[in-house]
Amino acid sequence: MIQLHDIRHNELSSLDELCLRSKAVWGYDDAFMAACRTELTLHPGELQTTHLQVAERDAIVAGLVQLKVVDRDADLMKLFVEPALLGSGVGRLLFQWAADRARSLGAVRMIIEADPGAVPFYQRMGARHAGFAPSQSIPGRMLPRLQMELEKQTGLPG
Repeated sequence: MIQLHDIRHNELSSLDELCLRSKAVWGYDDAFMAACRTELTLHPGELQTTHLQVAERDAIVAGLVQLKVVDRDADLMKLFVEPALLGSGVGRLLFQWAADRARSLGAVRMIIEADPGAVPFYQRMGARHAGFAPSQSIPGRMLPRLQMELEKQTGLPG
């Protein structure tokens, strides 16, 4: 069974490593992963400025999600799943938590700057292509930008 909980300070470094392992599933080389490290690192101050949730399965950390809401927009900053658990429902549960939290905070849309490999997952969750955004890690790289309307959404598609 997968359970969610608020992030704990002592989990930060292990969650950074989970983010890196999860990102690496798309086959990036060491130089690319090193360039992404800063962006994938969670900082203690983010515990006060963003909404974070950790998924555990059998007392093992299985994934995390990070959300920031500004006015009526929710930015899905991170959603990473332990590679061995991809396809197990962890990502769907974390995404649903983020959408529900965003709605509860008054957001009407969720913006996702996604790794190209993750786009099909977000599309299954109901997000639609909304252009491109520059990577924060790799100069000149553009990332797919997706958007999901939150107001009318009452649950994720099957």
